[in-house]
Amino acid sequence: MNRVQRYLFFEVLRMVMIIVGGLTLLALLAQGLSRTDLIVESRQSALTYFYVVALGAPQVIALLTPLALFVATIWALNRIHRDSEIVVAQAAGMTRWQIASPILRLAMLLAVAHLAVNLWVQPTAQRELRTTISDARADLAAALIRPGQFTSASDKLTFYARESDGGVLSNILISDAREKNNPVDYLAQTGGVIDIDGHPAIVMKDGKILQLDENMALQVLDFEQYTFDLTPFMKEDYDIVLKASDRYLSELFNIDRTSYLEVQNAERYAAEGHARLTTPLLNIAMAMLAILAVVGGDFSRRGYGDRIAFASAAALGLVIIQLGTQAASTDDRALNPAQWAVPLLVIIGTLWIYLGSGRRLKPRQPPRFALGLRSSGSE
Repeated sequence: MNRVQRYLFFEVLRMVMIIVGGLTLLALLAQGLSRTDLIVESRQSALTYFYVVALGAPQVIALLTPLALFVATIWALNRIHRDSEIVVAQAAGMTRWQIASPILRLAMLLAVAHLAVNLWVQPTAQRELRTTISDARADLAAALIRPGQFTSASDKLTFYARESDGGVLSNILISDAREKNNPVDYLAQTGGVIDIDGHPAIVMKDGKILQLDENMALQVLDFEQYTFDLTPFMKEDYDIVLKASDRYLSELFNIDRTSYLEVQNAERYAAEGHARLTTPLLNIAMAMLAILAVVGGDFSRRGYGDRIAFASAAALGLVIIQLGTQAASTDDRALNPAQWAVPLLVIIGTLWIYLGSGRRLKPRQPPRFALGLRSSGSE
């Protein structure tokens, strides 16, 4: 690339990074507000909260990149065109292809990065996201232990601890009402949460077990150490079920025929797989629409508001049609080729229009008869 092309390449790249970065932060902020239950209900740390929010970034970035490239290309080309820098480049002999080349190179690089996100980064992040949320919601010990408060894991378990100092609990009360006619209460001076083969439990020291016998007489049993298993009270409705957005490409196209769930969602998985492969093409299509809007016509000092407005409407229509085609493909596998046809037709059509109007942009030359009058007048 020459100096003009490098300048245009990095101008567009800088704007793409600014737009994607800003919009991603806003999207993550909005997404983070819906994850506050991790702290409020599941009592997870702020680090876990921000980790969960950050795992949603790849999907947001992949969605915003084509639109950001379109806006950045429009802004950069329109600015340097109004400053007559494009006219100077044309006067120096740059062809239409040479002017569009740096933007198309950037679009192809972004398309490759978009494809990598779709095939590997997004499903990996989504799987980790679901695993982290599931573990956080299933973390019974973190939700149960609130020093100075009575908490309930269910209507059959009540827990109380006066204080918690470095993981050591003091003045513990556990009320186990699983047997309606034979409830059991546990009192202990100290204790703590432990993990036994992946299952949470509370170990109590120096306490008593209070229980009513068949004659409704109170029985008291002293103990030096007692382990209370929390496994029966863990929630079992947080099993991880992989959605289409969580699966790798091989899992989308090669489903398990022995699984009823996967067979029922075969068309949905196929549509998601084709969408993963075709959405990166939107980067090139958006870049060509922006190039055609600004550089694809005659120079005008009044600006290119009409052409930019038309290109923006076309870009919005392209996104809507692509999303609509993907949604329709989930019900009919025969529509999957349309996901490829939409961006490819836009790319081919815009290239044909852009390059077909002339192989070289030249500054306007004065008519020949005017040159003749000048020469005769000078003589």
